[in-house]
Amino acid sequence: MKAGLGFRRELLHDMRQGMPNSVSFLELAPENWIRMGGRSAKDLRAFTERFPFVAHGLSLSIGSPAPLNEALVHDVRDFMREHGITLYTEHLSWCSDDGQLYDLLPIPFTSDAVRWVAERIRRVQDIIGCRMAIENASYYVAPPDAEMDEIGFIRAVVEEADCLLHLDVNNVYVNSINHQYDAATFIRSMPVERIAYMHVAGHYVEAEDLIVDTHGADVIDPVFQLLDVAYQHCGPVPTLLERDFNFPPLAQLGDEVARIAQIQARHAHRPTALANSTLAKQKELA
Repeated sequence: MKAGLGFRRELLHDMRQGMPNSVSFLELAPENWIRMGGRSAKDLRAFTERFPFVAHGLSLSIGSPAPLNEALVHDVRDFMREHGITLYTEHLSWCSDDGQLYDLLPIPFTSDAVRWVAERIRRVQDIIGCRMAIENASYYVAPPDAEMDEIGFIRAVVEEADCLLHLDVNNVYVNSINHQYDAATFIRSMPVERIAYMHVAGHYVEAEDLIVDTHGADVIDPVFQLLDVAYQHCGPVPTLLERDFNFPPLAQLGDEVARIAQIQARHAHRPTALANSTLAKQKELA
């Protein structure tokens, strides 16, 4: 069982002073660190020598109509090998066409989109030499011309691509409010044998029927309760607390990570499928 925290430059000073005991792995966006030199490279190396890391990408744009950025994938592969990282995840969305859009946009829930995205995921996996995990995304306008629902689309993509699933529990909660479906039913409909990794995060409440996935607030109780449902479904797979701004003291973040670990502990008797083996292969803490 593992509970982790995002590796953010804003937290580096405090992390150097001492990591909360609850944090057993870290996650970074490889695009922010590839070819980084100087003090930043030394900082990163000091942590990758001590902690397992997950590479969670931001800009691959797996659903884009533009050609796949294979140069980026090769860079990610080399970066992962350099730092002993064995899990790469990305969003089931798109964020570029002729240029970078700096937002994660939904992919149409169609059979053509399933084939298109799955082919690109398979190509990524060929390059990096292992299966990647794809994350269910939050979205605010339903994609047009849908031939299936979101559950069917996610299941079809991971099956066609033969990839892993990165289950973002907060994104499920956000979408369940914005698009009015039952979050627990959604979680229980995910392919248990492919869930390799999870996220929880905070969000912003714009209105009673509109919440925004911001990663800038504490995780609320209903999201933690949904995490418990997820562990009932697939066992206590590695789970990360996402926080991207409005950072509280590191100790407070450590308390939120500890809450993840406490929920995991309640499900320690539940076996996970192949999922947990991905992080288990990484080096243990020194």
